[in-house]
Amino acid sequence: MRAHDTLRGIQRTLREYYALEDAPDVCDFVHFGDSRETLYVREANDALELSLHLPAQDPGDARAPEPAGDDTHLQLIEGVSHFVYIAERARMELPATQLELELQAEVDKFVYLGLGMTASPHERSTLRTRLYEEVRYLHPQGTELGDRYRMATAVAARFVARLDERLDKASVQRHLRRFYRAGQTEKLSIALAA
Repeated sequence: MRAHDTLRGIQRTLREYYALEDAPDVCDFVHFGDSRETLYVREANDALELSLHLPAQDPGDARAPEPAGDDTHLQLIEGVSHFVYIAERARMELPATQLELELQAEVDKFVYLGLGMTASPHERSTLRTRLYEEVRYLHPQGTELGDRYRMATAVAARFVARLDERLDKASVQRHLRRFYRAGQTEKLSIALAA
């Protein structure tokens, strides 16, 4: 199935970019339907249970959408990002907050679409505008979810803009790997200092 290939490709790109150990195959935890991306996490009997719900183009259609960067495709990237991040934090026996998850996913969208492939500086600038400025939020400002998503987007925008100004790919990757392994407080500090 094309959607499974897409999801595995996103997982592989993130794993390779951040030099992570292998995690379980995201496709073993995916359910396609008509809802927005949601990762369900539950701790039970010293185990972590995960279920990743992702949108399909049509009900029952598990194919990935064509245009990279459309809303459905961005939800696929976000869902895989959440899954990989939780799996890595669990492997390291470290906690993760919802803000960390959202902030990392916002950065991972840029990593996957802008750095994971060969994009020109102009294309990366256009991508940053689409990801961080042309945003439509589902949750109103002043609500817990609305404020969390707005904060994650704003912090990620600042972080990737500063990183994207660097010409040295190795330096960018080093900073992103450090950011990935950081907890919430350090992530915010790194991003705001960038």
